Amino acid sequence: MRNLVLTLCMMLVISGNIHAQQATQNEETKQELINLSKTKWQWMAEFNTGALSGLFHDKAVFVHMGATFTKEQELNVIRKKEIIYKHADIKETSVQVNGQTAVLLNRIRMESIVGGNEVENPFVVAEVYVKEANGWKLMAMTFTRQAHEYQLNLNH
Repeated sequence: MRNLVLTLCMMLVISGNIHAQQATQNEETKQELINLSKTKWQWMAEFNTGALSGLFHDKAVFVHMGATFTKEQELNVIRKKEIIYKHADIKETSVQVNGQTAVLLNRIRMESIVGGNEVENPFVVAEVYVKEANGWKLMAMTFTRQAHEYQLNLNH
C-alpha cells in the first residue's frame, strides 16, 4: 500500500512538472511569434524583401482592402513601393497556437502611403503561421479595416 501511495505521489509530481513545462514552452512560442510579427512589420517598412521572402511561405496569401496577392505579388508591391508601410502602431496582440499552426491577431493603427496618398487606418490584422523544419512561416495575412477604433478582447 505504501509503495502504491508513493508511486501515485511521484506520478502527480511528474505530471505537474510536465504540465508546467508545456505551459512555459507555449508562452515561449507565443512570444517568439509576437517578436517575429513585430520584426515583419519592421522589414515591411524597410522594404527588406529578402528577409520577407524567407518568412513568407511559398503558398502564402495576402488579403488587403482592395486586393488579394500571392507571395510574389506582395513582395513586388513592397519592392515597387506601391504600398509603403511607414509604421504599424501595435495596440493589442493575441496568439493562439495549435500544434504546428498559429494565429496571431494584431489591432494596429497603420501609417502608410498607398497610390501616393498618405493614409492612416485602424486595422485588425490576422496572421497565420505554420511551423516547418526551418522555423515559422507566414501562410496568410489579412487586413480588416475597423470603422471605429475600439478595444478588442483578443485574449480569450
